[in-house]
Amino acid sequence: MPKALPEVLRNRDFDLYWSGVVLSQIGTRGAVAANLYQVYQLTGSTAQVGLVGLAQALALLVLSPAGGIYADRLDRRRLLQAAQAVALVVSAGLAAVTLAGVATTWTVLVSALLATAAATFDQPARQALIPALVPRNQLVEAFALLNPSRELAVLLGPALAGLLIAVAGPGAVYVFDAVTYAVLVLVLALLRVPPLAVDTVRRSLRESLREGIGYVARRPIVWQLMGLDLVATLFGAYRVLLPAFADRLDAGATGYGLLSAAPSAGALVGSVWVFRLVRTARSGHLVLSGTAAYGLAIVGLAQAPFFAVAIVMALALGAADALATTVRHAAVQVETPDRLRGRVSALYQMCSRGGPALGDTLVGAVAGAAGPVAALTLGGLVPTVVCGLSAVRGRTVRDYDVHPPANEKSAPNPPTDDDHPAGPTDPPAPPPEGSHAPPTAG
Repeated sequence: MPKALPEVLRNRDFDLYWSGVVLSQIGTRGAVAANLYQVYQLTGSTAQVGLVGLAQALALLVLSPAGGIYADRLDRRRLLQAAQAVALVVSAGLAAVTLAGVATTWTVLVSALLATAAATFDQPARQALIPALVPRNQLVEAFALLNPSRELAVLLGPALAGLLIAVAGPGAVYVFDAVTYAVLVLVLALLRVPPLAVDTVRRSLRESLREGIGYVARRPIVWQLMGLDLVATLFGAYRVLLPAFADRLDAGATGYGLLSAAPSAGALVGSVWVFRLVRTARSGHLVLSGTAAYGLAIVGLAQAPFFAVAIVMALALGAADALATTVRHAAVQVETPDRLRGRVSALYQMCSRGGPALGDTLVGAVAGAAGPVAALTLGGLVPTVVCGLSAVRGRTVRDYDVHPPANEKSAPNPPTDDDHPAGPTDPPAPPPEGSHAPPTAG
């Protein structure tokens, strides 16, 4: 394999895992786009389209903690396979009722809830498995590759969904989604995953969850990055309004697919910059500037008078989001011990995935009352203002940088005594090495 490739891409198991995940995400993202379009087609209501996000949010908020706990207790690869199998059955069922012409709004909503329920066990294990495939010093690069790969899936999934909907209807999208789940189940069986640290002390679910929450609470940089993600995705939930904007701009089903895919195309471009910038620029600056620009691009999308302008703004918001997302994901994994990664990843998932799901409901409801333009304009201003305040008044995020310890550059990620967080009565732990964060929130 050419030496010009990043070292992480010369890892057989990472490459195999990466390919399977991307294919599965293409199907998943296409199915989500089809869900939104199908509900809008059935009802013509942006408020009811927002119910898709509410169904997803319910599953995420209720089951994510359990998903993280079991990701720290069970074989993560087997847990991933089981979650993918459940999602396969859900997609196949929705495909059947849709192709039979008997699907209703409630059918789509229940399917979205069940698919998200499976994902709540899938995502924490998926994130926590990555440090077992690459050494610690390659984690930032791994996420710098995984994030654009995810965006590639978001780019291809909705675009493919738009084409399949135009040709054969939403049912064809769900069939494709089911096939991609089956492929990932097979790929996971081929991985060579070394033994991982597990929590040998059997606690109750409540105690295990409290341990994960306590760890996050003692790491200001982790919970503040999670908070920024939540603010951006909750108030800037633009995807729920894309069917309405496509209709407003006379773009049709194909235009809806292109508009849905444009942010991911922008993220791919942005991720090329991130792969270079994470080695030189301060990580906190990337997070704040990326999140603020994301909000401004959302405002531009809301105000776009023509379809071409909307596409440009969608490209810009994707590029801006990539600047922030890579650092957020990598920081959470780098600064979390392996035995807690499932639970911390689950808490992060509640922000990164629960935010958009709740945001779909919030923004959809506001759009139903004030119109999509006003709803998205107001929503885009919120993360921009929050980032400005954080840059001026706080240091925790602004001064943060990701630097793996020099003595761990080629080492795997074995558990150490330092992996055990302080107990309930212990004093708060100092900020992790490589973080410029003060012991209190900025």
